[in-house]
Amino acid sequence: MKKMLAPSILSADFMNLEPAIRMLKTAGADLIHCDVMDGHFVPNLTFGPPLIRQIRKLTGLPLDVHLMITNAEDTMDQYIDAGADWLSIHAEAVRDPRKALERIRNRKVRAGIVIKPKTSVAAIRELLPFCDYVLVMSVEPGFGGQSYLASADDKIRELAAWKREERLDYLIEVDGGINPENIAAVSERGAEVFVAGSAVFHAQDPAGTIKIMKDLMNAKG
Repeated sequence: MKKMLAPSILSADFMNLEPAIRMLKTAGADLIHCDVMDGHFVPNLTFGPPLIRQIRKLTGLPLDVHLMITNAEDTMDQYIDAGADWLSIHAEAVRDPRKALERIRNRKVRAGIVIKPKTSVAAIRELLPFCDYVLVMSVEPGFGGQSYLASADDKIRELAAWKREERLDYLIEVDGGINPENIAAVSERGAEVFVAGSAVFHAQDPAGTIKIMKDLMNAKG
């Protein structure tokens, strides 16, 4: 399958967000990753449905919304109404993860479960049949610009093995510290969707960096 790059707007210049969003489309980004944080489940505070709604007006690219919020099931419909195409939740932050995933799917949106660095893959194994994708956090959630944690490697391999063995079709997404230096290796381990924030938006040539990363992640080793 063709692998996908999802630049994270958390690292973009919010005073110039419109040109940044338009650049992502012309540069060949596959998704736009939107990190929603509530200052409670994670220490940072970002944005909510109003910004998602504005981004939706600017682009036809799918919006990959990652909810790092407590009691996500109480507000997740607002993100879907605002324009989310993919919506991921943390199992620790909802009362009934399976029911929440099914609700997302019933809204015709891709449903994802997220694994923090300290969460084992085994902890979410029973949820895999109800997921369209699994988001492996390769940094501690809350802030951009962190370095990739090697502990994510085994989780990616484990998810890839279970996917084959159980004949499931979830995608394996990785978020945290992804850059041109490591994206090819992470791809080789079985990842299929790559979130990149600082590597794209802090680069001298963001559009050129997107093209380089897409070439690297799709290269056959």
